[in-house]
Amino acid sequence: MKLKAKYIDMDSGEITVLLHADDCQEMGIAEQDRVRVKHESSTVTAIVQTTDTYIARGEIGLLGRAFNYIGPEAGELLDVVPTGKPESIDYIRKKMDGQQLTRDEIHTLVNDISSRSLSSVELASYITALHINGMNLRETADLTMAMVETGETIKFDRSPVFDFHSVGGVPGNKVTLLVVPIVAAAGLLIPKTSSRAISSAAGTADIVETFAKVDFSANELKHIAETVGGIMAWGGGLNLAPADDVIIKVEYPLGIDPHAQLLASVMSKKKAVGADFLLVDIPMGNGTKVPTMDMAKNYARDFIDLGERLGIRVECAITYGGQPVGRAIGPKLEAREAIAVLEGKESPNSLVEKAISLSGIILEMGGIPGGEQKAHDLLSSGKALAKFREIVAAQGGRADIKSSDFEPGKFAFDLPAKKSGYVSAINNKQLVRIARAAGAPKDKGAGVYIHMKEGSKVDEGQSVMTVYADNDAKLQEAISLCRKLSPISTEGMVLARVPGFKGLRV
Repeated sequence: MKLKAKYIDMDSGEITVLLHADDCQEMGIAEQDRVRVKHESSTVTAIVQTTDTYIARGEIGLLGRAFNYIGPEAGELLDVVPTGKPESIDYIRKKMDGQQLTRDEIHTLVNDISSRSLSSVELASYITALHINGMNLRETADLTMAMVETGETIKFDRSPVFDFHSVGGVPGNKVTLLVVPIVAAAGLLIPKTSSRAISSAAGTADIVETFAKVDFSANELKHIAETVGGIMAWGGGLNLAPADDVIIKVEYPLGIDPHAQLLASVMSKKKAVGADFLLVDIPMGNGTKVPTMDMAKNYARDFIDLGERLGIRVECAITYGGQPVGRAIGPKLEAREAIAVLEGKESPNSLVEKAISLSGIILEMGGIPGGEQKAHDLLSSGKALAKFREIVAAQGGRADIKSSDFEPGKFAFDLPAKKSGYVSAINNKQLVRIARAAGAPKDKGAGVYIHMKEGSKVDEGQSVMTVYADNDAKLQEAISLCRKLSPISTEGMVLARVPGFKGLRV
C-alpha cells in the first residue's frame, strides 16, 4: 500500500508509525503489529499504532525516530507492507517459561533490542521474565558479549585500563566523583562510564552533568581519558552496548534491575572500554538491592567468575549500605557534597572513608603498595581536587569549579522529628521515593539532605531532613509522601515498659 508521509512531533522510544484503522483493516494488521516502510533506498520496520481521527485514510504518521530513519518530505508516497514480528519474541516466551537460551538466540534478542525492533510491551516482558527466572552464568556471559558486539568498542593506547562500578541500591553513593580523580592523580588510567538512575534518585551521569558534559563519542572519550588520566562519562551516549540504554528506559518505570541484566550491563560496558582491572562496589544492608551478606557474596562470586570468562580481573568490595552514603541525595546536592570532600571541608565520615578505601583497593590492584594511605594522601594534599578540576575542564566544565557553585531547589520543606530521642533507623527506599517525588534525578536541584543519621540525638520538632524541589507542585507531592511514610525513625532510650511490680501501698 502507498501512503502519504505525515510527520508527528513526538517520539515513543521505539520505531513507531500511526495508521488509520481502515487502512490497517485493509492490510490485515492490528495495533502492535509491524509494517515495513520504504522511501527511496531507506527501509525501516516499525510498530503500528492505530487511529481513526488523527491520521486520515491514505496517510502514515511517522513519529520522531521513524521519520529520522526514513527522511521523506511531507506528503511523499511511501511503500508500506505488513511484516512479521521479530523472531526474538519466541525467545522471550522461552525465557518466560524458565528455559535456557542459546548463544545465537541471545545474540538475536540483543540485536533486536539495540535496533529498537521490540515494542515497550515486549521489552517489559523480557525484563520481567529475566527478573523472575534469571539466567545462568553461561547465558549471562553470552548476553554480555552480545551487548558488546552490537555496539562500539574502545582500544586505549595506554595500558593497563582500570575501572570502577557500584551496583547501586544505597542512596547518596556519589563515591565515583572521588574515586576517579584519586586514582587518576596516582597516575593510573580510569575511563569511567556510568548509567543514569534506574531506581535511584541520581546516577553518576545525572550528577556529573550538573557541572560537565557527559555525552561523548568513543574517540572523544579516548582522547580525554588518555590526556588527563580519567573521565566520568555517560555510557548510553557512547553507543557502548547500546541495548543497555534501551533496557534501562524500561527498567526505570518498573523499578527493577534483574540480576543477570545487571551483571551484563556492568560488564559489557567494562569490556567495551577494554578494562583490564575492575573494582565492583556492592553496598549491602536493609533497603538496598543486596540486603544480606550471603547475597552480597553471591554477587561478588558472579562478578568475579564472569570477569574470568571475559578476561577482566575483578575484585569486589562489600560495603555498608544500611543508610545513605553521606547526607546528600539528588544530583546537585550530591555534586556539592562530593566536591566539598575534595576541597577538604568538613564532610560526612561515611563518604570520605568509603572513597579512600575503594580508591586504595584500585591503587593496590595497579601495583601501588599501601593503597589506602596513598589515596588518603592524594585527597588531603589537594592533588585529587586538582585532578578533578582537570577532568571537569576536559569535559567542558569550569576549571575553577567549587562546592559553593551548587544551589539546591528553591522550594524546601523541613521534616520535624515526631519525638525526642535518637535516630534508630533510616529507610533507604523511602528516602529515594521522596527524592524522586520531589523531581530527582530529572530536576537537578531536587533531592533530600539528611541532618540526623542513625544514633544521632534529636529533640521533638527538630528537623531531621530537608526536602528540596525545583517547583512547588513536586515539593507538595514529596511532603505528602513524607507524612505518609517514616523515612527517619526516632526512639527514646527506653523502647518499652513492661509492668510487673505494682508499687508500694501507702
